[in-house]
Amino acid sequence: MTTEEFNIDKALAYYLQEQNITDACKRHCLELGIEYSEKYRNRLSRHLRSEKTIDSDLDNESITETAQYSNVSQLSALKPDGKIMPINEYCSFYGIPFEQVKTYKLVTHSASGAYYNIASTVIKGEGFDEFYKQLLSEISEIGNKPKSIVRERPVESESYLLVVDPCDIHINKLADAYEVGEEYNSQIAVQRVKEGVEGIIEKTKGFTIDKILFIAGNDILNIDTPKKTTTSGTQQDTDVNWYRGFLMAKEVYIDVLKRLLEVADVHFVHNPSNHDFVQGWFLADIIQTYFKDCSNITFDCDLQHRKYFTYGKNLIGSTHGDGAKTSDLPLLMAHEAKDWSNCKHRYIYTHHIHHKSSKDYMGVNVESMRSASGTDGWHHRNGYLHAPKAIEGFLHSKDHGQIARIVHIF
Repeated sequence: MTTEEFNIDKALAYYLQEQNITDACKRHCLELGIEYSEKYRNRLSRHLRSEKTIDSDLDNESITETAQYSNVSQLSALKPDGKIMPINEYCSFYGIPFEQVKTYKLVTHSASGAYYNIASTVIKGEGFDEFYKQLLSEISEIGNKPKSIVRERPVESESYLLVVDPCDIHINKLADAYEVGEEYNSQIAVQRVKEGVEGIIEKTKGFTIDKILFIAGNDILNIDTPKKTTTSGTQQDTDVNWYRGFLMAKEVYIDVLKRLLEVADVHFVHNPSNHDFVQGWFLADIIQTYFKDCSNITFDCDLQHRKYFTYGKNLIGSTHGDGAKTSDLPLLMAHEAKDWSNCKHRYIYTHHIHHKSSKDYMGVNVESMRSASGTDGWHHRNGYLHAPKAIEGFLHSKDHGQIARIVHIF
């Protein structure tokens, strides 16, 4: 079969209807009673290009039948005559700097027409400008943030490290009692963090605390993208937009850290996690900037998946728990932690699975934390529920290791 056997006028009519060479070619082959193949598509494509019907930029064409791009359908790539704009014309028409475009793809959709998915464009949406202005305004006022505190404590024979670990909070998560039997949303999440931290402080009033290890990250946010997905793209049930959840997480971290600084100096550790790998790191960095004038709080906010902290003869590791196998963590600690040989008591606190487990390996105790978050539809459907909801803390003696676990149950 040759290109001349195509009825070009009909093929063009199909193309303008479908906005896709493949679909146009399939319809034309069906009408001619022949089997569709890529060679027919390529022939038709070359012929249409030779007639200047379409632009060569359509080599970057893709097709989707999902609704995930429907929010940008307003930036249509269609001209008034139904033809598709080339990428440079598209950028010029919508005021997008063409020189900043690194990669792009033409997306066609049966309902919303066609548009370009440009990787380098800034993601904006309803409320984004408000969020951005508010964030810049708050950062500009950082000079008034907490200053250093001079502490005066009586000399005690024994003092302790308090580990505070509010993990897997999942601000943005929505659980509806009609579906899962309980309510959970961002407001409840924030309240539980504050209540849990205050409960741990109250339960440890009888001890002299000279240092606090605050373990942050670990899915503090439920989503990482404006499309309400985790970092890897898993869709989530949410109750607020991504930027609102981010601001709520920022405020609750600042509030509880100020409260903990009333008790003792704080070391802040960020554990990167699978729900909010990107936003979680930005959040930790903003918290570090907020407290930049306060020498009573130190930070470990890089993106390493395992963090280590030394207190007396204690070596304490923390990680989210979605990466290395639990059984490999002790050996990884031995290779990665510089104080391994100097510490008699070794612990690794993990997260991610939302329930308690604790196991002694040769010289290392590995313990997973409970979550304070509610059960959403996916977890309820798969039977991942009924574990106690809690925020946990630990007391460590300089010489004797972990001496107490403090649990605030909801």
